[in-house]
Amino acid sequence: MKILVTGSAGFIAGYLIDKLLKQGHEVWGIDNYSKYGKISKSYDNHPRYHFTEGDCKDVALMKEMMSDVDQVVAIAAMIGGITYFHKYAYDLLAENERIMASTFDAAIWANRCKHLQKINVISSSMVYENTVNYPSLENSAYECPPPYSTYGFQKLAVEYYAKGAWEQYHLPYTVIRPFNCVGIGEQRAKCEAEVMSGNVKLAMSHVVPDLIQKIYKGQNPLHILGSGNQIRCYTYGGDLADGICKCIEKEAAVNQVFNLSTPVATTVKELAELIWKKIKGDAPLSFVYDEPCVYDVQKRIPSVKKARDLLGFEANTNLDTILDEVIPWVEKQIELGNI
Repeated sequence: MKILVTGSAGFIAGYLIDKLLKQGHEVWGIDNYSKYGKISKSYDNHPRYHFTEGDCKDVALMKEMMSDVDQVVAIAAMIGGITYFHKYAYDLLAENERIMASTFDAAIWANRCKHLQKINVISSSMVYENTVNYPSLENSAYECPPPYSTYGFQKLAVEYYAKGAWEQYHLPYTVIRPFNCVGIGEQRAKCEAEVMSGNVKLAMSHVVPDLIQKIYKGQNPLHILGSGNQIRCYTYGGDLADGICKCIEKEAAVNQVFNLSTPVATTVKELAELIWKKIKGDAPLSFVYDEPCVYDVQKRIPSVKKARDLLGFEANTNLDTILDEVIPWVEKQIELGNI
């Protein structure tokens, strides 16, 4: 199959493209390097990978990219950590809407005039920002109040692009909602603002690399945002890539919405204790609880039954195994000055 991945230089795309190539697909990628700058990927010189440096808001370019592919995986977006939601509250909405409108304009054209079969859109667990139903079924995101954050609201809008394109133009789709993807490959974003967390300056990107940095740099007591009782389900990037591949390949995924996640819930405090033990062993640990950010959702637990039943997908990599891979990678990136 011929597949276009937008935002191909990003974190999730790194896992996905590697998986697609290993499964024999031919992959086209497009990215403007706006997040990390120019970076190298292990598959850059793969004979079945074709990269274009360009802007997904360019409809003519997107039509050209889609003129000979079977499916699109729309990942390109402005995305970052919690502080990012505040600093770029308008840009997250406006820029991501432009990216998505251009992508869908081209996909609708390619489906009608060429041989594009389907668009796969990457949404977010932030669509559940205001749910009170756990584990959260896919449809509950449409039944609860809309997200307060502009990022969460825009990701919900992404899903309505897909629904609208199907209703009006019969463009098949799959909506994919990842939950707290963790893995290697995430670096300091060019536009992330560095802030002080206790005595450590960091970009506050995502909780796992941030905690690793603070512990590795000797912070004690360890600063965490809020009570530490926030609940997340940390999903390995390789597992997520496997789930996205199943969404691409399986007929049962057409016009469906899926949570792709582990069902195992972990509090931020439990996560911090696990990372601490792996780095510091039995050294005593204490906490300082800093003021939380406005959009620090207290609980995210997805229902994964639909993905299991329709796709045969389960995220089986446990957090302990994930951290054994991620901790040494983050430590190396700190030494190289990339994080």
